Amino acid sequence: MFIFIFQTIWLFIDDLAGKGLDIVIIGKFLFYLMPNLTEKVLPLTVLLSSILTFGTFAENYEFAAMKASGISLQRSMLSLIVFVTFLGGVTFYFANNVIPASEQKIYNMRRNIAKVKPAAAIEEGVFSDFEGMSIKVDEKYGEKDRFLKNVIIHEKSRTNTVARVIKAKNGELLSSDASEVIQLVLNDGNVYQDVESKKSADKRKYPFAKANFEIYRINIEIPELQQDLEEERDISTDKMKNVSRLIKDIDSIKKDNIRIVGAFSKNIINRMGGFIPLTPKDTTTAGPVPESERHSSMKMTPPNAAVIKDASDISEENLASNKSSNTDGLASIDSLQPNQNFIELFEDWQKVQIMNAAKNAASSIVSSVQGKKDEMQKRYKIHNMHILSLHKKYALALSCIILFFVGAPLGAIIRKGGVGLPMVIAIVLFLIYYFVGVFAGNYSKENNIHPILGAWLSTLIMLPLGIFLTKRATADKGMLQFGAIGNYFKNLFRRKRKTTTL
Repeated sequence: MFIFIFQTIWLFIDDLAGKGLDIVIIGKFLFYLMPNLTEKVLPLTVLLSSILTFGTFAENYEFAAMKASGISLQRSMLSLIVFVTFLGGVTFYFANNVIPASEQKIYNMRRNIAKVKPAAAIEEGVFSDFEGMSIKVDEKYGEKDRFLKNVIIHEKSRTNTVARVIKAKNGELLSSDASEVIQLVLNDGNVYQDVESKKSADKRKYPFAKANFEIYRINIEIPELQQDLEEERDISTDKMKNVSRLIKDIDSIKKDNIRIVGAFSKNIINRMGGFIPLTPKDTTTAGPVPESERHSSMKMTPPNAAVIKDASDISEENLASNKSSNTDGLASIDSLQPNQNFIELFEDWQKVQIMNAAKNAASSIVSSVQGKKDEMQKRYKIHNMHILSLHKKYALALSCIILFFVGAPLGAIIRKGGVGLPMVIAIVLFLIYYFVGVFAGNYSKENNIHPILGAWLSTLIMLPLGIFLTKRATADKGMLQFGAIGNYFKNLFRRKRKTTTL
């Protein structure tokens, strides 16, 4: 835990260093991080401690004394097996209750530190979101980074669009312990704001207003420091939920995804006018159609006088309505060849309009589908992350038991105690276990593999290794019988020599 805490400090050094936070706040930050580290620390601890313990037993011939007294390896491991099983249950309770609460706390603290200490939320050279604004500065300097150089601010509207741009040569963040307001003072700059116009002709000119200022003040209201840093926010991610909440949300997210996809499919079908079922005509009740009516109904007139705005306007009703307003160029269905398209009924200028309308409709559909595809990929990723978090809670509890059955027989086989070779072996096995879990989790989030497999893959890889090592240690055999392997290849070469001499 000590090692992983220092590793975590380096990850969050930007959130803590130079922000004017006292030691109590930093201590709370690290304390809330500790439960999240148990999913890395606990499996490594079980693996390392089991290797060290049983390696020391074997090195000091304790197992030889046990076997001479009639105590088998399984019996000597029995008390620790019970303890590790209990530890697995405690680990599941910890992963189901403590870790989600700590994730919520650490998320709130990170967001609230940025809110209380504005300099912590503003990075140099990039736009940083802060209190409904995007702020970019070239340089921060001075005490607590309160002086800003070359400030650009994009103020956003309710629709999350940039409504006003403020540029200043320098600025300063002012605050006091007695006030709940932080003041951003900008010096020597300009304000640019879009002017909304009701006339479409004026909108095309993109009108805006420009103003110069020597001093521009922006007041930001904040609560008290100590209370705000632990203020609860109504935000919940997959890591902040327990098993019952994850199961409920997985089902609801899946139903929402199916509903959204179904609604979008119906919308696309309605926009394109495809797959509309035709009502069959009842020929049993209708009498025969006279020859003159049948011949006249087959005649169609291209809509020469109408301007076609959309491909959906081309229908039998439109053609029939235009028939009365146009007396020239009568055309008949009978004049069409079997392989000809109905578009041949129209004139050239109308064909261009029809083609352009169809092209625009198809482009609109393709862009809509692509946008919905990107949206659904994000929703599928959230669904996969919930499934992954759910099964990781079970996999973490079981991994402690499986890694014990890897470390205990391995220590008995290598017969070395201390922090030398056992430490190296434990770290190598843990790195394999950890990196397989990381890569499998990333692949499952992107839907490349099933998230259940992504959560259990590293544990399932260690399971056959634990069974193999337990059998070897129970039979009092080494890791690998290199002598038997060597004898096999020697006998193989001897047979080849005999066959060549014959």
